[in-house]
Amino acid sequence: MFIEHLSAEVILFFILYGITGVVPLIAAVYLLLRRSNAFAPDITPPVLLRRWAASFFAVSALGHVLWYLFLVYSGNIHSASYVVVAVVDCVGMMTTIAGTLLSMLQDRRRPVWPVVVTLIPYAAIASSYIFRPDDSYLSIAIAYILVLFVLLTIYVAFAVRQYGRWLRDNYADLERKEVWRSQVLMLVFLLLFILYALVDVKITLLFLLHFVELVLFCFLLWRVETLQQLESTSMESTFSALAPEAVQEPELPKQAQQTSTIPSTLIQQLLDERCVGTQLYLQHDLTLQQLATALGINRFYLSQFFSKHGTTYNSYINDLRINHFVCLYQEAITTGHYITAQQLANESGYRSYSTFSLAFKQRMGQSVTSWERDTAM
Repeated sequence: MFIEHLSAEVILFFILYGITGVVPLIAAVYLLLRRSNAFAPDITPPVLLRRWAASFFAVSALGHVLWYLFLVYSGNIHSASYVVVAVVDCVGMMTTIAGTLLSMLQDRRRPVWPVVVTLIPYAAIASSYIFRPDDSYLSIAIAYILVLFVLLTIYVAFAVRQYGRWLRDNYADLERKEVWRSQVLMLVFLLLFILYALVDVKITLLFLLHFVELVLFCFLLWRVETLQQLESTSMESTFSALAPEAVQEPELPKQAQQTSTIPSTLIQQLLDERCVGTQLYLQHDLTLQQLATALGINRFYLSQFFSKHGTTYNSYINDLRINHFVCLYQEAITTGHYITAQQLANESGYRSYSTFSLAFKQRMGQSVTSWERDTAM
């Protein structure tokens, strides 16, 4: 039998190869057919991201099948079938990876078609090998795809940084909104894919590549289902339900209405009265738009106000929340009531203690534990 001529190492590799082909197929079917979220029922992930991720998983599974068929029926890396499989797999993977990465960024729509256009020369160069077998064509194609990888990495890094600034300018709570870790891991996966598909590697390294690939598949599926969809309409309806008295859009003084800009002193007064005075900052997932509505001004002026004062909306809200936490803690110490930092963080507007810990360290310059120890002395 054929399997009797295979070493145990090769058999184990094919088992791992089969697993890394089945897992993305299951993930693709799950994302396409299951409407509810099995990982985080309280979260609604972006529909576009789900579709791109499903496409990525489907292409990954298809690529595993194509390479397996190529190995069984041909195995000749100098044949036309090798070029066809490599082009189909590479174009499909690059396109869906780019679509998945960009759809995680919800500040604005970023088109994927430029990636597809840049892949056309690669397909043309690689296909030239079919009509004129010359290894130089494959070398050029590999160099070209590596250049595309570098350019995509640079663009994604720039886009993620831009997206991070947008988050901090518009959202008080960044939990389940930031994506830079996902982007880094996806780019690592892309590099592994290039190493595996375009470079001749040893079987021991292939074991490692496929194991990392399997881990990244699982991580991506989890990340897609735990990334919160940022939709202004749903946020505004939630805000209206939670704080109806804050969205009455009070009128501004006539002097402010007659000018094209709003004085900073007036915005500061409104913030003191309708954000600090009412403790509106304690509301979970408070957005810049919701705060602007509560103040009765345009969000542009409010954003411009924070920018002029060298801060961001996120920093402003976090400062208020941390100050509130400090007051609650000192009050608890004075009255002798023991309340955990986790409880106080929740009462201070933080849904997640890890988010609070990070914000606290940035604001106070030390960890919560160190600060509590110093305060108790």
